[in-house]
Amino acid sequence: MGRVTAGDPRLRDLLGRHGGEPDVVILGFPSDAGIARNGGRVGAAAAPAAIREALGHLTPDACDPGPFIALVERTRDLGDVAVTGDVERDQLLLAETLRPHLELGRFAIVLGGGHETSFGHFLGYERPVRILNWDAHADVRELRDGLGHSGSPFRQALEHPSGRCAGYVAAGLQPHSVASDHLAFVSGRGRAVFRNQLGTAASVARLYDHASDALLVSFDLDAVDAAFAPGVSAPATNGLPVERWLQAAFLAGATRAVTSADVVELSPPHDQQGQTVRLAALTVWEILRGLATRRASRRR
Repeated sequence: MGRVTAGDPRLRDLLGRHGGEPDVVILGFPSDAGIARNGGRVGAAAAPAAIREALGHLTPDACDPGPFIALVERTRDLGDVAVTGDVERDQLLLAETLRPHLELGRFAIVLGGGHETSFGHFLGYERPVRILNWDAHADVRELRDGLGHSGSPFRQALEHPSGRCAGYVAAGLQPHSVASDHLAFVSGRGRAVFRNQLGTAASVARLYDHASDALLVSFDLDAVDAAFAPGVSAPATNGLPVERWLQAAFLAGATRAVTSADVVELSPPHDQQGQTVRLAALTVWEILRGLATRRASRRR
């Protein structure tokens, strides 16, 4: 498809157009080595490129285009981390790339990759940060032979010797996908919210209410029902409806305490007609829409 006319702009035409210092950065982490280490089905390494392609085709928010366009023009795509296949080394590379932007107060959006992305994302912080993880799984599994993987990022964050993980909420959990020991681990250090507790818009919004500390939000696409998100590492039966998922993404952008987000576990080789890829791109779009709302409200 060729470039569109000036009267029909797409995000690919607007991204970074301002040319000055960005307010938002996007960074890809094209690795699924942590999924392989966890015994899952690989494919998430192809996700950042697929999300960028689909996101670029989307238009600005037709209902309020001005703030959205202004935000996207001040959003810079940093490209991808040059991953090596060594999970720990690559997580440190991700952290080192993110750190200067987080310290400058720029909002970061990380495109994974497996959920091992989130531990590298967390390591980019030099200050205490709380974590909200939208996921069917708690992802606090024990390490394998002392090594992390796609199922362990939040155990690693909670047990990190820096003590910088100030709290953890896992939202969208499925009772058939969480071991009781892992549930106890989460409940002893934060909060576990099951999918059946998120039936209303208010129940989603409450997870962002009163947030004051820095908040990292992780979006694992396997939290969404497999009818709408088949192309993930571990498809979910009876997962979250798309409406609640996209509300959570918008609120991640709109909530002032949220300082960064990642979108993980998209597996394009297992997708059906690009369905999950489009959902991942729309998730990023909703985060940007929320950020545009936040930015506009600050100027009033």
